Amino acid sequence: MTNNPFLSALNSRVLLFDGATGTNLQQQNLTADDFGGKHLEGCNEYLCISKPDAVRKVHYDFLRAGADIIETNSFGSTSVVLAEYDIAEMSYELSFLSAKIARECADELATPDKPRFVAGSMGPGTKLLSLGHIDFDIAEEAFYLQAKGLIDGGADVLCIETCQDILQVKSAINGAERAVNEWRASTQPDWRVHQIPFIVSVTIETTGTMLMGTEIASALTTLEPYQSVNVIGMNCATGPKEMEENIRYLCQNSPKTVFIMPNAGLPENIGGVAHYHLTPEEMLTWMKRYVGEFGVGMIGGCCGTTHEHIQLLADWLKEYNADTNHKPREYEFVPSVSSVYTSVTMRMEPAPLLVGERCNANGSKKFRELLLAEDYDSMVNMAKEQIREGAHVLDVCVAYVGRDEVRDMIEVMKRFNTQVTIPLMIDSTEVNVIEAALKHYAGRAIINSINFEDGTEKADKILHLAKQYGASVVALSIDEEGQAYSFEKKVSIAKRIRDHVVDVHGMREEDLIFDALTFPLGSGQEDLRSSGMDTINAIREIKRIMPRSKTILGLSNCSFGLSPHTRHVLNSVFLHYAIEAGLDMAIVHASKIMPLYKIDERGRELCRELIFDERKWEEVVG
Repeated sequence: MTNNPFLSALNSRVLLFDGATGTNLQQQNLTADDFGGKHLEGCNEYLCISKPDAVRKVHYDFLRAGADIIETNSFGSTSVVLAEYDIAEMSYELSFLSAKIARECADELATPDKPRFVAGSMGPGTKLLSLGHIDFDIAEEAFYLQAKGLIDGGADVLCIETCQDILQVKSAINGAERAVNEWRASTQPDWRVHQIPFIVSVTIETTGTMLMGTEIASALTTLEPYQSVNVIGMNCATGPKEMEENIRYLCQNSPKTVFIMPNAGLPENIGGVAHYHLTPEEMLTWMKRYVGEFGVGMIGGCCGTTHEHIQLLADWLKEYNADTNHKPREYEFVPSVSSVYTSVTMRMEPAPLLVGERCNANGSKKFRELLLAEDYDSMVNMAKEQIREGAHVLDVCVAYVGRDEVRDMIEVMKRFNTQVTIPLMIDSTEVNVIEAALKHYAGRAIINSINFEDGTEKADKILHLAKQYGASVVALSIDEEGQAYSFEKKVSIAKRIRDHVVDVHGMREEDLIFDALTFPLGSGQEDLRSSGMDTINAIREIKRIMPRSKTILGLSNCSFGLSPHTRHVLNSVFLHYAIEAGLDMAIVHASKIMPLYKIDERGRELCRELIFDERKWEEVVG
């Protein structure tokens, strides 16, 4: 439980947002003078200075209609948007004033039985990060300043809304988290008890995806790991009817509260003006279904919705919330990773999840040559080849001696982000390279990797990035004494990493993917004879004691040094036994894995004996 009033209310009943700020400002027939002059006409945010009573009227109308939450008039108050009116420097001031005005209105109409909350509206801006319209750091700084003003002005919650590009959402979350952390460090606890929850609301177009082509599953996968995000939902673009299947998906899969704020139907252009025709009664019919049948926990209205829509919803919710016998929403959350387009579960049925290994400058001669030639189109084609071969995720490594790895990673990630449809694994030993990659990747990535070779210092930096960008992490069985060869050492290091990640960084067991390490089985080294068996047994034990975590292997290591055909056979047999032990993922050349029935019986048996150290020695009689 929490002492934060907003979160307490969220956990106890269905909450009601207000309706459309823009629509209800337009209905006041404001003139250019009301906006502060022709050059500011259309800048709703500036009304907080030029005509604050117009903003107050919108708030009062929705509060009197029964809204629990009103949004600040700050949808476009970032410096990026305000720059179009040559007032970029007013971002903090306008954000602050919008929250201050809303706070005063909410407090005036609040009662002990019906507290009122202020949501700081943070719109998407006018530039898409995934298309390179704006740099991640610039966007993050703009959202930070906006969030800072909203918090200082009195917002209870930050609403990152109408999101069209998941990479933009990440920059907004990062900026908002910076603002919250600064506020916590510099002020005494107020009524918000040092908590500012986040709502993230994406916009799904009539095409069924976000503007960048992102499916709702990918959006949920990418946003779910952020602990600051308490509510995930949808707003704008369509009416409630068109949102049905996506809302159903969220309610069946999201561990966070689900939010819906539809338009009052699809707009009709009449004389150059958008008209919305969904009546309050029709809106109520849909909301009754989404709340009562699907389990939506927060509702409101976007474009075209008026205080009449909110009034009807408020009257119904008063009765609905009074009934305490509602069945809790049931959902099934499955840890996954995502690209900008799609989501991929980290546990395949049948296992394993295949991580393509060929986009790696260390392991693929072809990829390295393309990198040296800076032939990025062909590098993208190599990625697409692996998708056709059956890879579910792609490992990406551009480390090469003498080259600028940060620059190379940025160039590759900018292209892979929008041209590769499956999730990516960022493979680097350099913290700055990993950070650069994450700033250019919209989906939920896997970071490969952390270990405790130098203690926890470097791992801590990478784990900080993983939490900041919502990534999953591969953890290698390596500590200050080196690589773990024995079963016992592999498992003990995994447990140590798990405890550190969960207890120190506040991440979850399911964010971890353990690599118990495999070594060349055909090298003839006596100290590696049991390494295959130890690895398989370690996988089984890690899955037993840390069932929510995942396991992975760089499979081709087991056959290093052997002929190509022998490598394919040994890799395939080793993979079979590793999967039996519980292996979830394998870094492989997907097309080189052979079904066991295609391997002759003698070959399978020789590989089994090698893996489990059952080689037989004939006694020589003299």
